[in-house]
Amino acid sequence: MSKVLVVEDNPNNLKLITLVLNKHGYEVVGAMTGKEGVEKAATEKPDMILMDILLPDIDGLETTRRIRKIESMQKIPIIAITSYAMAGDRELIMKAGCNGYFEKPINPLTIMGDIEKIVKGMQL
Repeated sequence: MSKVLVVEDNPNNLKLITLVLNKHGYEVVGAMTGKEGVEKAATEKPDMILMDILLPDIDGLETTRRIRKIESMQKIPIIAITSYAMAGDRELIMKAGCNGYFEKPINPLTIMGDIEKIVKGMQL
């Protein structure tokens, strides 16, 4: 079973994505802040990270940069799932180290297929 770290400060969003991931056979580790996300990335060694951008302490961009500095986390998929959707935001998110980007609200019926396309594209 693959482990996914979900960094999301909204409990309802965290619950929804956890249900979707569990249904598809993933073990989920949740983090409610950016700092907690960095700590759990280092200790839990997830196979993938889903990252909110608007977090209460350090934002998801800085959280992603800090996670990418951890040697074992440099090549794992980090996918932003955020309501942060202004012109140019996609480029900022990708430049910070994310491998993909989805706007909220997510569609729980299609999000896993979308995530798997990004992960599969990384393996080429």
